Amino acid sequence: MAASKSAAATKTAATKGATSGKTKGKNSVSLDDRLAALRTVREAGAGRIPESVVAEADLLIARAGARRKLSGDYTVVGVFGATGSGKSSLVNALVGAEVARTHVRRPTTSEAMSVSWEPDGAVELLDWLEVRERNVHDTPLDARATKLLLLDLPDFDSIDGGNRAVAQRLAAQVDALMWVVDPQKYADDVLHAQFIAPHAKHSEVSLIVLNQIDLLAPSDVPQVVSSLRAIVERDGVAKAHVLAVSARTGEGIPALRSAIGDLAASISTRDSRLSADISTLASSVPHPGTPHKIASKAVATMRDDVALAAGVEVVAAAVAGSYRKRNGQATGWPLVSWIARLRADPLKRLGLGAPKAGRDPAVHRSSMPPLSSGAIARLSLSVRAFADAAAEGLSDSWRSSIRSTADGALAKLPDALDLAIARTPLPARGSWWWVIIAIVQWVAVLAGLVGVGWLLAAAWLPRIGFPPLEIPQVEGWPVPTLLIAGAILLGIALGLLSGIIGSLIALARKKRTRKKLTEAVDATVRELVVSPVAAELDSARALAAALTVAGA
Repeated sequence: MAASKSAAATKTAATKGATSGKTKGKNSVSLDDRLAALRTVREAGAGRIPESVVAEADLLIARAGARRKLSGDYTVVGVFGATGSGKSSLVNALVGAEVARTHVRRPTTSEAMSVSWEPDGAVELLDWLEVRERNVHDTPLDARATKLLLLDLPDFDSIDGGNRAVAQRLAAQVDALMWVVDPQKYADDVLHAQFIAPHAKHSEVSLIVLNQIDLLAPSDVPQVVSSLRAIVERDGVAKAHVLAVSARTGEGIPALRSAIGDLAASISTRDSRLSADISTLASSVPHPGTPHKIASKAVATMRDDVALAAGVEVVAAAVAGSYRKRNGQATGWPLVSWIARLRADPLKRLGLGAPKAGRDPAVHRSSMPPLSSGAIARLSLSVRAFADAAAEGLSDSWRSSIRSTADGALAKLPDALDLAIARTPLPARGSWWWVIIAIVQWVAVLAGLVGVGWLLAAAWLPRIGFPPLEIPQVEGWPVPTLLIAGAILLGIALGLLSGIIGSLIALARKKRTRKKLTEAVDATVRELVVSPVAAELDSARALAAALTVAGA
């Protein structure tokens, strides 16, 4: 259910993105929308996406929340470069002062250093960035960059692992990235494969700066810049602004200052960076595929198969057999109907019947035999076929997850089905008209016994000295004989009639029992199989929708 709500929220966010008053990223999807989608990815993908991605999503959500609370009107630009690229000299040239220590006094930059122009509102932000070395200047490098934090960062190719860690951490925290390269190592694989290419979705907040062009012949500069631009496009950072500068001569510095001013002036730089982070993370999440709706026909087919395997027909037949047996006992010819009592009641043999007060089906289970191997096979095939059909269109991992869900349901089904059958009230009570038929039967028996007694008395009383009994006749038939014949014929006729009526009622009860038990099986199957599988599909659907928004 949580996944379904998240999916709905994600779809709503995507719909409202174009009209939201929040700052938008690319494709008019707001950062709020992306963060909501990322949370949905985190929830819907739990247990199905790599733990490393889950951990990264948690960090990104926390980082985004922290950055948005801190100095929202400030823009943080990080200056990254390899050893010897001259990034510290470039920072000095941009600022117009010796703020960054260059290789003359220190071989490498071992700690991040900041330059700001209005630092009062950026203290908490610098604390969050863990930048301790802070420089403040009066004249901004661009008129639009008064609320700019320019960070000179450790070399990302430093032999000191701590320096690399600082560079990597701040690469994830700054709002914009400025990659400084030199003519000798501008095509370095480490630079592009490990740093620039992983930030392919950060084109809009990236600057690629070719420094030290004074070391090249003027005629070679366009060729090197063109080569660098081609490499950057291959990295996927096609929208990044590529500039050629010389920190020593000052060539290209005004254009770079203007480009940094553009980033500082844009109200979307910070959110664009975070949106790109989310989009990058979303691209690393395996897509679940295209989940489909569960077909009602597939549910009905599985329910019918499970009902057959669970013994619904057996119980329905037992209800009909029990009714016929008790009908024969109650309405048959009393002289022979007692024989029916010698047969076991089919329903009681299964431990079923009319509910008894105080009897809990969860404790007093039915006496139905355990499912046979054939029934278990039918059960397994049906449930797994349903799961496989429901998983059509999904990726292998999600299909496997749904199959595992179905296997878990299979382990619970036998006991749950037995309990469902035990809890189902069955039409096991007798019929009201049995009493009437029974009374008429006994009256007929008594009439027959009167006739027999009358004939015996007429035959034996004269032998012991009594006067002969006069036996009246009706159209030549002795009344006692008529009583006996009538009793026999009435008893047989009533037995046959009640048997026919009882058979019809038994069939009706069998049908009603089948319907009730099938409904009970349906409820059990939906609870244990359909609902969990549907929840998996909802999670897949939520994840797919969230990835569309997060990765837009």
